[in-house]
Amino acid sequence: MRFTTLSRRCVALIALAAALLPSGVRAQDYPAKPIRMVVPFAPGGTTDVLARIVAEKLQQVLKQPVVVDSRPGANGMLGGDTVAKAAPDGYTILLTVASAQTLNPSLYKMPYDPLKDLAPISQVINATVLMVVNSSVPAKTVQEFVALAKAQPGKLNYAYGTSGLQLFVETFKAATGTDIVAVPYKGTSPQLSAVLSGEVAMTMDPFTAIPHIKTGKVRPLAVMSANRFPSLPDVPSIAEAGYPGVELNSWLALYAPGATPKPIIKTLSEAVVKIVAMPDVRERLLSLNYIPVGGTPEQLMRLSVDETAKWAKVVKDTGFKVD
Repeated sequence: MRFTTLSRRCVALIALAAALLPSGVRAQDYPAKPIRMVVPFAPGGTTDVLARIVAEKLQQVLKQPVVVDSRPGANGMLGGDTVAKAAPDGYTILLTVASAQTLNPSLYKMPYDPLKDLAPISQVINATVLMVVNSSVPAKTVQEFVALAKAQPGKLNYAYGTSGLQLFVETFKAATGTDIVAVPYKGTSPQLSAVLSGEVAMTMDPFTAIPHIKTGKVRPLAVMSANRFPSLPDVPSIAEAGYPGVELNSWLALYAPGATPKPIIKTLSEAVVKIVAMPDVRERLLSLNYIPVGGTPEQLMRLSVDETAKWAKVVKDTGFKVD
């Protein structure tokens, strides 16, 4: 039996209509192949560790391999750009940090727009930093440290290993009216070593100082969040220390390319929520000084928008520039 010209046209139209069906219809079988999770920082770092925890569990929940792909460079922008320009099919996703999403737009000319070119999936964890000083510094509280800095402006110094941590201290300086000199280091490990050796007085540390706190080599003055942290119950929050509004929270979250269909985003988000609720995952995250979250795409979008505006104002008000 031969097709008539009309029949052929009908078949062609049906095929075209199928190709143009709403993405949600084609997304119903997702995932059907391995997923690549891009991490925009070097292997072995805290983001990489979290990525491997999430990837392992995501693989179990979604029944497909999840491969961690490290793409370090340009303060997280290289990996972010890789995902922003990837096919919006749910098979390339990004696990990144708050500063790459919300601070970078105020500091750099970016090759993509984090709010438009990346679709939020879920906030995985909340994190913060510790304000620590060398044990020789004669200040046992934040208020004492501020008084010491004001008594000798330009004499105390601080170490920073990333632009984000530098901005954290600059924000603290602006809020307290102190003059503390910035000293750059190549990463968070060298910045802590500088405090341990006494080269500098203070730093904002992502909890790597805990073993040295126990030996008395450094002294924690505050957790830079609104609340105390479970692993350091005796260390006051920055709000308790007398400076509410100077909270310096960070977070890690998952994103997909901007045009990814909503049903795929929903599948991934629900999987993350399920993973973060697992007792073994929560225990592991808490041991790494992370607070498990597992939020919705809508919550992450609000957070991204609010924090982008917040950091834009801070950068403008402080005149902060990347060295």
